[in-house]
Amino acid sequence: MTETRRCPAVKPMWKRFKGKIADQDMISFQGYRQHCRDCPLKHQCLRRVNQTDGSQVSFALSDRKAAPGFIEKMKQKIDSPMGRYIYSQRLGTVEPVFGNLESNKGLNRFTLRGKNKVNAQWLMYCMVHNIEKIATHGQQ
Repeated sequence: MTETRRCPAVKPMWKRFKGKIADQDMISFQGYRQHCRDCPLKHQCLRRVNQTDGSQVSFALSDRKAAPGFIEKMKQKIDSPMGRYIYSQRLGTVEPVFGNLESNKGLNRFTLRGKNKVNAQWLMYCMVHNIEKIATHGQQ
């Protein structure tokens, strides 16, 4: 969770407190007085319209569910019917090529520096892989 918040009028709020209250992890934010004083939306966030402090909001950190991360999103994508079909095609397309280049040809890392030199080295490895395929399987 980010430690910044914005009020309904999209004004910034500052972190007021982060810690334990009654054995629960809490974080609270407060709006600036000058933003709240003349705000047309203050009835949405202030209990009393003539309140002198800015708006305050608190969250229990343990109650909030974290947004799914990239790994969870990828799991959901792969577990869909279309994702399973697409992923099943990978074994026959890309992965054997990289496996061959890494284990049989020893391409663990590039030995040259610079974009042009690395590109030339990559193309050489690809050329060797393709020539080997032609030699082994013949032209079909």
